[in-house]
Amino acid sequence: MRFNKLDLNLLVALDALLTERSITRAAERVHLSQSAMSNALGRLRDYFEDDLLVQVGRHMELTPRAEVLQEAVRDVLVRIDTSIAAQPSFDCSKSDREFKLFVSDYSMDVLIPHALALAARQHSTVRFQLLPQVENPARALERGEADMLVIPKAYCSADHPTEVLFNDGFLCVVWNESSHARAGMSFERYAGAGHAVMQPYETDQPAFESWFVQRYGLSRRIEVTTYSFAVLPFLVVGTERVATVHAMLAKRMQAAAPVTLLPVPLPMPPLEQAMQWHRHRTRDPGLVWLRELMQRAAGAMLADPTLVGV
Repeated sequence: MRFNKLDLNLLVALDALLTERSITRAAERVHLSQSAMSNALGRLRDYFEDDLLVQVGRHMELTPRAEVLQEAVRDVLVRIDTSIAAQPSFDCSKSDREFKLFVSDYSMDVLIPHALALAARQHSTVRFQLLPQVENPARALERGEADMLVIPKAYCSADHPTEVLFNDGFLCVVWNESSHARAGMSFERYAGAGHAVMQPYETDQPAFESWFVQRYGLSRRIEVTTYSFAVLPFLVVGTERVATVHAMLAKRMQAAAPVTLLPVPLPMPPLEQAMQWHRHRTRDPGLVWLRELMQRAAGAMLADPTLVGV
């Protein structure tokens, strides 16, 4: 099929080339031979009268024209997938669909197990791929690299629908034998202490608690950074350090580490953990099921005494 003299089958190849920036990887992505993908690139270059991909050292880079095309092509393919290729109904017990969710290890610890258990009770045959957070999560939605994001509402894009799943507070986690455990956590002690913090991998965007502390105007002495929320309680053991941890995760980890939980001596707002999906996929029956599953999982999580108990 052609539109304005463009073979529309080439859009799939173009999307793969612009995403992978490699003829070999693009060919593997869409199950073509390398020679067929090279031929497709040649035809695309002729049509757009632009190189699209140019060799720079050992890598291929996008031309300015290709940069402009990238998001538009991905948007067109997402629209086709959701409005034409999507199934009109969804039965989780008969589907082999794979859902890709971008989640932090915090959500994987407190929320996702409840979602998987609920799916199992429905005899679900779907698969879940849990992926780490990235620099620009909304772009992952737009490129079709993720079906859903589970992230703080403050970090959600205004371009796509969002639903809050649950709220959570924060607690200071300190070693049982530290001076903080004996004396309590005042603002002065918090400001003067060394801290262990989570910093998302390969991004400068801080975690929610670090973002708030920075906005509050407090400059903490960061002694340890990690890419994992779940290990923070263990990184204060044997030290005078403080870790500011999601309350539900802190309560869960208290059973596994010799730590004391103390109130945060700052007026820290609760975290609103939300789910977000592509605006063109709101009526996708599979995603409707997934959203309902996540809301039910959040309800089950909030009823879990190991997470909300003191």
